[in-house]
Amino acid sequence: MQPFVLILVLLAALPACADVIHLKNGRTIWADQVRETKTRVEYDLGDDSYAIPKSSVDHVEAGGVSPVHAGAGVNIPDITPPAPSFRHAADLVVKVIRDGKVDSDALTNIAQTGNPELAATAYFLAGKHESDHGRFPQAELYYESALRFQPDNSTLLVYYAACLLRTGQTADALAYAQHAASVDPNSPDALAMLGFAQFASDHTPDAIGAWKKSLALRPDATISEHLARAERESNAESEFTQRESSHFNFHFEGKETSEAFRRDLFAILDSEYDDLARDLGYSPHNNIAVTLYTHQAYFDVTRAPSWTGALNDGKLRIPISGVQSVTPELARILKHELTHSFVSQMSSNRCPTWLNEGIAQIEEGRSSAPFGHQLARMFAAGDEIPFNLLEGSFMSLSAPQASAAYAESLAAAEYIRDAYGMSEIARILELLSEGGSTEAALRATVHSDYRQLRDEMTRTLKEKYGE
Repeated sequence: MQPFVLILVLLAALPACADVIHLKNGRTIWADQVRETKTRVEYDLGDDSYAIPKSSVDHVEAGGVSPVHAGAGVNIPDITPPAPSFRHAADLVVKVIRDGKVDSDALTNIAQTGNPELAATAYFLAGKHESDHGRFPQAELYYESALRFQPDNSTLLVYYAACLLRTGQTADALAYAQHAASVDPNSPDALAMLGFAQFASDHTPDAIGAWKKSLALRPDATISEHLARAERESNAESEFTQRESSHFNFHFEGKETSEAFRRDLFAILDSEYDDLARDLGYSPHNNIAVTLYTHQAYFDVTRAPSWTGALNDGKLRIPISGVQSVTPELARILKHELTHSFVSQMSSNRCPTWLNEGIAQIEEGRSSAPFGHQLARMFAAGDEIPFNLLEGSFMSLSAPQASAAYAESLAAAEYIRDAYGMSEIARILELLSEGGSTEAALRATVHSDYRQLRDEMTRTLKEKYGE
């Protein structure tokens, strides 16, 4: 790559100036622009606009510097390309990217020059532009084209593997990451990506080895964090038994579970998998890893908050201490966590947490009716948690905050399902996978942005529960 490609990566990581909304609960919102009315604080993020009650805001700080957040789903660190090797790349970027979009005619013309290096560079630039904007399916096509011109370029292989991981194509990502590491065995980036692909493919010992090699070549705090987690998992599961089915890779401690229990567990998971495939019209690309822990081992490995009853971080992690049969509660937990695997792959890991958790609660059979009156009062008073604040992880919330967040998420998903059907929920996930924002996906399906969704839910909750 020419030096400008490295510059592009560095520029993408630079923080941007922003206004900071400080909430009374201690949380902050980084916005491109903030406006205040008598009752609300309105703000813009990209092309989308949001509003929150003024009563929730402590103060607004102008000219802050926004932090850089990692994407959702599989955690892949920022990738710095290997040593530059392409020429004329600086000239190509102005031809390939015009007005913020990929110029397909320019790509075709460059490909027809008969210079594979130029063509590979051009298609790489197009792929990176699309992946930087979350449009992973389109990015895949461009990376594939780049690799046709330079199939052994480790930089292209690393970026393509990362894109495949984002879209849940773990087996393919592993193959390309292995190729990258074989053609450039001294690249810390290729080894790091190999580790991520191996970990996602449920080959934890191999991932540990790859990450250790990467760190020996170049220290990296993010890789060190993932290595530590993988080592905790490996130590906790050193004596676990493994078994595979048509959809799952199981890990369990033999002395903690009976054969009859495991047989029933496998059967219920297969049944729930089929239910989800029917409801969502989708089947995951790869087998899903399921690990059964003793209570303490679960928290030792995941470091999850005490209020969690299970976790899906790409693998289903279920504490089962003292459980000797598949109880209705355990079946519910399994269905909930399994739903996350479907949703993550359908949305290319871009589903906002509120929708992800709402769908999972619907699928496990929950209803918002038991707390409908409280929800109706909360929305009528404007005391609900704004949806944009529920796009990120709930893991940092306290137990009471988490309860409110889950209740609101369920009510929102129920509203969309009841008013528009599960097919529109699946369509929202599809649009998210193509790189659209949450509000853009909502407008294209249920014809609502966040403000309109909130207003419709307020009306519906009042009609149902009389508040």
